[in-house]
Amino acid sequence: MIIDLPGTSTKAINKKLNELREQVGAATGRVLSLIIALGSDAMLDESIAAATLAGQEHPSRVIVVVTGDTGTGEARLDAQLRMFGDAGAGEVVVLRLCGPLAEHADAVVVPFLLPDIPVVAWWPEVAPAAPSRDPLGALAVRRITDATNAPDPLAAIQSRRSGYRAGDTDLSWSRITYWRALLASALDQPPYEPIRSAVVSGLATEPALDILAGWLASRIEGPVRRAVGELKIELVRDSQTVTLSRPQDGVTGTLSCTGKPDALVPLPRRVTADCLAEDLRRLDPDVVYGAALSGLEKVEYL
Repeated sequence: MIIDLPGTSTKAINKKLNELREQVGAATGRVLSLIIALGSDAMLDESIAAATLAGQEHPSRVIVVVTGDTGTGEARLDAQLRMFGDAGAGEVVVLRLCGPLAEHADAVVVPFLLPDIPVVAWWPEVAPAAPSRDPLGALAVRRITDATNAPDPLAAIQSRRSGYRAGDTDLSWSRITYWRALLASALDQPPYEPIRSAVVSGLATEPALDILAGWLASRIEGPVRRAVGELKIELVRDSQTVTLSRPQDGVTGTLSCTGKPDALVPLPRRVTADCLAEDLRRLDPDVVYGAALSGLEKVEYL
């Protein structure tokens, strides 16, 4: 069920939500309020689809805030309600803020936050330099960005360092969960030697590889280099080299260790919904992600 409410108010939107619940029944068991902050409609449907899929694991009220030009036109609020089948296990409230109203997104959002449950903010595209100091970010205990969709992905992930606060994370970090697990598992085998150096190679526009390089730099003493080329991670020990590689568009990776037969491992690129669901499982600070951001300053770019 999709209902459009042009030129409306927060009071009228809440009244309509209540009417719909009385007609069909209230959604129950919601565990959080998820704010999605967008600068345009370009990623609107894609973001709602990802949140809806993640909502199968984390039933939520999804509040999408779309802000346009904040300097022109008169203040106006247009809304759209997506309920029941069109909202997965939760409900979606789309708020389009026009004119000066776009500068007060937090005040518009507050009436729709569910009481006594956590609030998470997600920026699927361009994110503020310091999410915790953004008006919407200040409402949340968990703040999720995505450098992958930024105009300059490398600059975006590197900018996360100065603005980082406990509770921040980026979906590029979740995209390498399986890579980190496979590398850690490979290193948890003899000869138990320290890593002397590492090379992380892949597309220049893939910030997940940059944060992976930062993670390695935060964990080892030797140099970590970031190269552009085939997709692979190479870890060098005194008597062994561990390499994890995968074709750019492939779904199967190859784990190679000196003196051992190669192993084929499932390693598909993770979709946004899976990464979002993973980040919603934990609302405590991700200290390892924070360390990986700090490690970025040690990475050598080739």
